[in-house]
Amino acid sequence: MLSAEIIAIGSELLTPEKIDTNSLWLTEKLNDIGIEVMLKTIVGDDGARLEETVRDAMRRSDIVITTGGLGPTEDDITRASAAAAVERELIYHDEIEQHLRERFRVMGREMPEINKRQAFVIDGAEVLPNPNGSAVGMLLDASGKLLAVLPGPPRENQPMFTEHVLPKLKTRAGKVFVKRRLLRVSGKGESAVDEIAAPIYTKYADVQTSILFNKSEVEIHLAARSSDEAKAAQTVDKLADELATALGVAVFSTNGETLEEVVGKMLKDLGHTVAVAESCTGGLIGMRLTEIAGSSQYFIESAVTYSNASKTDRLGVDPYIFKNHGAVSAECAEAMVAGMRDRAKTDHAISVTGIAGPDGGSDEKPVGTVFIGYAGPNGVKSIKFVLPGDRHLIRWRTSQAALDYLRRQLLKIQS
Repeated sequence: MLSAEIIAIGSELLTPEKIDTNSLWLTEKLNDIGIEVMLKTIVGDDGARLEETVRDAMRRSDIVITTGGLGPTEDDITRASAAAAVERELIYHDEIEQHLRERFRVMGREMPEINKRQAFVIDGAEVLPNPNGSAVGMLLDASGKLLAVLPGPPRENQPMFTEHVLPKLKTRAGKVFVKRRLLRVSGKGESAVDEIAAPIYTKYADVQTSILFNKSEVEIHLAARSSDEAKAAQTVDKLADELATALGVAVFSTNGETLEEVVGKMLKDLGHTVAVAESCTGGLIGMRLTEIAGSSQYFIESAVTYSNASKTDRLGVDPYIFKNHGAVSAECAEAMVAGMRDRAKTDHAISVTGIAGPDGGSDEKPVGTVFIGYAGPNGVKSIKFVLPGDRHLIRWRTSQAALDYLRRQLLKIQS
């Protein structure tokens, strides 16, 4: 299997304000043709460090792709540094200068002389045209290693890579098919999932398996590679099925669907409706459910009852509950959800009440304490969680737990 490295260039990428999205996109495209990305590097506008980085990457990997640093200004150092790294000269191309001048003329402007820097190309490199910008790319075969030098803006480098670099990489990679599956798991931690999954996926040497925790769920990424497309698909599907069976009800998606998509489809298939009563999540559950197109078929209404008075006025929660059990309690969650379902006349309802923090916790009910209520054909019930994280994470994880609680109730009806 061919190996690749990606080098993102620009001091702005080393600040908190700018994210290197090019590497993510390029990695996906390379993985899809069976090329494994072994290293990603971000280098600021430092010529010596960039030259060293490119030289080391060319020594280690079959393919090296750089993005950025091809503009006309003094800090655009990629051409010179990359050329030095492969011990080549920069050659001036008159036709590139003429193209640049024409480009500026069409825009009604005269080309600044500084832009002539963009007409320099590494000796022996193929010039990659850029109809979306002023910086041409370069593709160089250096002793069997391939160096692709691409501009930084995605609207420029993505078409350039797709049209001019990807076809050559496919030829080098040979006939390789990659088939993927993404399983999503709720209610289990990363280590608990891996304890069950590892004995299964380790038997599949031709499938790359990654288990990741993503804010409120565990993701299992599967990628099967084969010279036979049907075999790759069959292998990844077989492994996905085995993992889903072993993990059971905790797996809510086997093709990457979000929890709100899964719950929405279940409600639609059943022909059922739902309403939501929220306190600590402030409408987040209703927002997630209504993000899905067609949700009007099953989502009826939502009430954000943040104060005790609102819980009483809108949902009919007896003030006795606040006095004797507190707003964050099983009794309150159940009263909220029963009131919500009664008023909305829906098949199902869910409620949440909790302490998102950072203040408001106690020894008995620490920050992160959440009660989720359910009302429906299965009766009225509730469940308690103590969720870790800051305010944002607790609210998000509460919304995830509530949707998953609803999903599990719907599964009982489906079965």
